[in-house]
Amino acid sequence: MSKVSLKVVVAGRTYPLTVQESEVEKVQRAADDINKAIKQLQDNFAVRDMQDLLAMTALQLSTRSGKTAAAPAAAPDYTEATEALKRLSEDLDTLA
Repeated sequence: MSKVSLKVVVAGRTYPLTVQESEVEKVQRAADDINKAIKQLQDNFAVRDMQDLLAMTALQLSTRSGKTAAAPAAAPDYTEATEALKRLSEDLDTLA
């Protein structure tokens, strides 16, 4: 896959990025979501400091379920592996 140079504007600042061609639309949508959230916060609250707006936007977008913001990966389930290791350990103990 080829990489593409892209410039996105977030909170009034331009950021040059290099992304996979297949990711361009996703990155642009994410930048749009961030800018819309910032605008909504500016309109609804008396917050004008851009750092505060960005922090509030990050919290807002990261806590939305099922939206474009990346959600942390669920912790892997090691139950089966743990049980198998316990059985193996018990089997090894009987051989010793």
